[in-house]
Amino acid sequence: MTDTVFTVPLYRLAHGRTGDKGDRSNISVIAWHPALWDLLAAQVTEEAVARQFARRRPSRVTRHLLPNLHAMNFVLDGVLDGGVNDALNLDSHGKALSFLLLDMPVQVPASLQPHLAGPPA
Repeated sequence: MTDTVFTVPLYRLAHGRTGDKGDRSNISVIAWHPALWDLLAAQVTEEAVARQFARRRPSRVTRHLLPNLHAMNFVLDGVLDGGVNDALNLDSHGKALSFLLLDMPVQVPASLQPHLAGPPA
């Protein structure tokens, strides 16, 4: 029997913490529940994050896995329009970029639905 799969935004599986320094944004993704970790590690990859941020044109996306914490940290270079102090864009802080990442679509099997944040899909 096959588990039904549905699409939800990443914020249903995880929350985030962010920071910035110069033209680099640092975004951590932390699973709401340990049962979601393997799915996050499989789908929230450097390539997937680079696609999600394509309009910001990152020069590099690096992922650091922290499996004991059920978390990962992404370092995105070149996404802050030259840096918060140099950018003409007033909304380029790394803190705002976590919302862009947490809106990324993720495929979730129905069996993991009880571990998601928010109302059932």
